[in-house]
Amino acid sequence: MRDGIIELDSKRGGEFGFTSARFGKGSYLWKDGTAIYVSMILSKRPGEGALSMLFKAILDKGYGIRVPTPSGLMLTILLMKGFKRRFDWFQGKKVECWCLDSEGRTWGE
Repeated sequence: MRDGIIELDSKRGGEFGFTSARFGKGSYLWKDGTAIYVSMILSKRPGEGALSMLFKAILDKGYGIRVPTPSGLMLTILLMKGFKRRFDWFQGKKVECWCLDSEGRTWGE
């Protein structure tokens, strides 16, 4: 899969179940090397598992997950799922990222 934006309902998004049935307009992912960045995500039905299914699909395909500067609720979810904080370069800027790789480890372990 090529690097760059992954939009809702696109062929690339469909590989992860990233569809408008689960996520709202304006949601997008970004592939960079071996990681998928969850840059902007709006769940249509919070608490029903769409984000967990998305994370599982990403990890099952062998990609790591990185979430730049998460909001309060997202940060709570990431902590419960074992993500770890680090600082990373993304699109030319150094940003806080919460990370988990496809083996369930954080980067750098």
